[in-house]
Amino acid sequence: MTRVAAVDCGTNSIRLLVADVDPATGEVTDLDRRMTIVRLGQGVDRTGRLAPEALERTFAACREYAAVIKEYGAEKLRFVATSASRDAENRDDFVRGVRDVLGVEPEVVSGDQEAEFSFTGATKELKGGGPGEYLVVDIGGGSTEFVVGATHARAARSVDIGCVRLTERHVRSDPPSEAEVAAIRADIEAALDLAEETVPLREARTLVGLAGSVTTVAAIALGLTEYDSEAIHRSRVSYEQVAGVTARLLAATHDERSRISVMHPGRVDVIASGALVLLAVMDRVGAREVVVSEHDILDGIALSLV
Repeated sequence: MTRVAAVDCGTNSIRLLVADVDPATGEVTDLDRRMTIVRLGQGVDRTGRLAPEALERTFAACREYAAVIKEYGAEKLRFVATSASRDAENRDDFVRGVRDVLGVEPEVVSGDQEAEFSFTGATKELKGGGPGEYLVVDIGGGSTEFVVGATHARAARSVDIGCVRLTERHVRSDPPSEAEVAAIRADIEAALDLAEETVPLREARTLVGLAGSVTTVAAIALGLTEYDSEAIHRSRVSYEQVAGVTARLLAATHDERSRISVMHPGRVDVIASGALVLLAVMDRVGAREVVVSEHDILDGIALSLV
């Protein structure tokens, strides 16, 4: 077994996985898995730059993670940064700060690399089959990744329809107005058109959904009173359930969404946009259900270290 640490720094959250990985089987045994909402992508869609306060929130989380990594004695560490840091003019400030805290160079990966990590992490437990068996959809804060494949990704595309980006771009009302929702839907449909130029979205037999927007929608659909990763992981949520939860989130005020027991405070303002992405994907591909995975890009990064 090799003890590794993987960090995934996205637009809305930064997450850590410390795990023992069996190089022979690819089995990942979690030792510590945690998430902090830092909103690194705050304002990036508008300004093109990472805000100083967003950088400081991220570096504070890195300092916490450095202590955890040291405590467990991880042999290898890989830090992957995604959409917000790809887009920012001042990403060198981000790279320098992470290097100073954790001692490693953050890898600002391409959307295709991000998609490959997500696919590997999400599907390693699922049974293989013919080409195009899985469509893995990773709905992030700044972007959404689409990957089709069976045992390996054969087509992937990253498009700019993350829940933070869409909310910052369009939402000014509470709850969002019909016009704002229509604008979000239009952006999503245009992005799906782009994704379909590269990825055969409709060929997959199983839709697998990843990341906080999907797992939160699942938790609400399942009627959980508190967030339960074990109950959510590998659950199957129907199209009707996703549509019902999305309608509920769009009709609710910020305060009403914040009172949903499974809702993380850092997702309250952006969850409706994330739910809209999931629903639009299901509409586009004709999926009657989505398989929800708690294993994602973090697991893919961990596996890449062995």
